[in-house]
Amino acid sequence: MKRLAFAVALFATLPAFAADGAKAPAAAATGIVRYDIDAGHSSVIFSWNHIGFSNPSARFDKIEGSVLLDAADLTKSSVAVSLPLEGLDSGIAKLDEHLKSPDFLDAAKYPTITFKSTKIEKIGENGLKITGDLSVHGVTKPVTLDARVNKIGLFEMGPFKAQAAGFDATTTIKRSDFGVTKYVPAVSDEIPVRITLDAKQPK
Repeated sequence: MKRLAFAVALFATLPAFAADGAKAPAAAATGIVRYDIDAGHSSVIFSWNHIGFSNPSARFDKIEGSVLLDAADLTKSSVAVSLPLEGLDSGIAKLDEHLKSPDFLDAAKYPTITFKSTKIEKIGENGLKITGDLSVHGVTKPVTLDARVNKIGLFEMGPFKAQAAGFDATTTIKRSDFGVTKYVPAVSDEIPVRITLDAKQPK
C-alpha cells in the first residue's frame, strides 16, 4: 500500500459525510449544512507491521462523500464516507495488486469501504468521538474515531472562496474482525488509521 498515512482523510473527524454508495441522512434541521469532501486536500492512511521489521503504509487516493454539519451543535452532525478500493495506493504496484487480491481486501468482490456515523460526542473544546459502522470485506462492525475539529469557516485563496470545515481523526481496527486474516500475526492484525478531511459547501 502506498504510504498513506490509513487515516481516511475512513475517517478524519467528520460530522456528516455522504459518499458514492454511502448516503448521508437528509438534512432535516435548519442548522445542518452540507459540505462536500475535497478529495484533493483529504487523505485516509493506514499502516501495518511487517514481521516486526518495518511499518509500511498505504492510502486511498479516492475519497468520496459529503458532511452534514451543524456547526452550532456538532453532535447533531453525521458522516458517511466511501473509499473505492481502486484508489488504494502504496506506491508499489505489485503490493497494491496483492492487497486488492482475495488474500486481503478482495476488491473484485468487495470494491468499496464505507463508514456511516451513528453517534457523535463532543470531547472538550475541539475534540469529537465519532462512532459509526465500518464496512470492509463484506463485514460491518462498529468503530470509534478520535477526532479533532481543525477549523470551520471561510476558505479564501485568491479569487476562490468557500465555506469550509476541516478535521483530523485516528482509529485502530483489527483486520481479523472483518475476515481479513492472511499472515496474522506475522503481519499485524491491528491496523492504525489516520484521516485528515477538508470539506467545502457546494456552490
